[in-house]
Amino acid sequence: MPLAQNGVSRPGARDEAKDVTSLLAIGADAKARIRILVVDDEHTLRESCATVLRHEGYDVTVCSRGQEALDLLKRRGFDIVLADLYMSQVDGLTLLRTALTTNHDTIVIVMTGNPSVESSVEALRQGAFDYLPKPFSASHLQVLIGRAVHTLAVARETREQQEDLERRHAHSDKITLLGTAPSFRRAIELARKVAPTDASVFITGESGSGKEMIAQFIHHHSRRSSRPFVAINCAALPEGLLESEMFGHRKGAFTGAVRDKPGLLEAAHGGTLFLDELIEMSKPIQAKLLRVIQDGVVRRVGSETNDAVVNVRFIAATNSDPEEAVKAGTLREDLYYRLRVVPIQVPPLRDRPEDIPLLAEYFLSTYWIRHRNKGAPFPKLSDAAIRALCGHNWRGNVRELQNAIEHVAVIVEPGTEIRPEDLQLTGEGESRATANPASLISTLLEESYHAARDRVIAQFERQYLTWLVNRAGGNMSKAARIAGVDRTTLYRLMERHGLQRSPSTGWVIEREPAVPEHSVAVGEGGELTS
Repeated sequence: MPLAQNGVSRPGARDEAKDVTSLLAIGADAKARIRILVVDDEHTLRESCATVLRHEGYDVTVCSRGQEALDLLKRRGFDIVLADLYMSQVDGLTLLRTALTTNHDTIVIVMTGNPSVESSVEALRQGAFDYLPKPFSASHLQVLIGRAVHTLAVARETREQQEDLERRHAHSDKITLLGTAPSFRRAIELARKVAPTDASVFITGESGSGKEMIAQFIHHHSRRSSRPFVAINCAALPEGLLESEMFGHRKGAFTGAVRDKPGLLEAAHGGTLFLDELIEMSKPIQAKLLRVIQDGVVRRVGSETNDAVVNVRFIAATNSDPEEAVKAGTLREDLYYRLRVVPIQVPPLRDRPEDIPLLAEYFLSTYWIRHRNKGAPFPKLSDAAIRALCGHNWRGNVRELQNAIEHVAVIVEPGTEIRPEDLQLTGEGESRATANPASLISTLLEESYHAARDRVIAQFERQYLTWLVNRAGGNMSKAARIAGVDRTTLYRLMERHGLQRSPSTGWVIEREPAVPEHSVAVGEGGELTS
């Protein structure tokens, strides 16, 4: 039945809603415990929604005015809020913010008779679960509410697991963040802010800069961290195989399909799906993926029915320009804006040379322990080797640095000093600051004298302190002697720039809760896969 004037259901929409409802398997008792608030100043739509939802067995409250809804939200909790985006006095975004502030587990769905990319993305960015463009059908409402209830059930099911996980890992972190450069700090701070939400994230950056590790960082700090993190490289598989891997297939769907097989979307249920090099995905698969993002419904290859309902957070990444891909027609605009709720740009390693010594020391320690006998004396990077590392262009970014240091860890003798010729860096390269000092001067000339001076001094102090303490092996007394200052002054400078020694390694890291800038997220084994 249509819920608004001229609202028309798609052919088969009622059967599809029943199909999805059966997959969700929401019991009557569970529905009765779900409290839904419907807010709309249009009487017919408001009451139609309430009638449909009450018939489904939900506990429904209706409001005709935004202010009345605000008062209700402050007095009692609701599991789901269905609110019109455009209302007089108090609009849907205000209700959205209030609902999430009052109870961060509340699911908010916004309705709008004037849908636009900007308003829809803004609602999703602020934490909305989804949006309903008016007019919509009862089937569409049932499917979306069913998905929301399923999400609530998954969240409640995993809450105890999450609390147990946090207790067991209260003083550990699967992702180590290394570095002090401001541009990377901004990326990590944004990742930390978006992590607790379910908002889709679109990460851009050159190959090897750490896109997948940032995706893992977001997942690890999310409410989904006890559920799977599933990654798929869209450029590594041909179209037919990619479709089968993502969506699964039915027995007999193609030659070699000897049994039913669930896809990675089903494997990622309750967790995060990372779509690396999304732009390489074909348009037909993009269209099929968009359907999953919108409805949460998976149809396997060769199937004529909906096979599963999934609750997945999407993180996409590319080393290309997604805006250009949209203009060129290789990336669907509607899919791009669905996935690009929060964009994160990962800077290349050549833009953060101050982080190279810290990363090199970390990788050297990691690979020395991995490849050498226990107790073998550690080698040491000479000053000349560090200068060579900082002067290299690093076209492969952190992955290239990681491979170069692993090579050194394998070939050098225990306890020796690593020289530039041991590094075997390929090609000639200079850091961007060295190669083009005019660009730095040009940037500084856009600021006032005092602002430019303070910025240069602050950058020098951060780089110097990081280099100093790392070269002293974390020994603050030795670092103070090298610098010719007392330890109190050294500690005060580090405090000013938000730096501290890592208790486990002695290396300079950011103080919590700030996130190290220009860090690369490095896994437990030292791998960086994107």
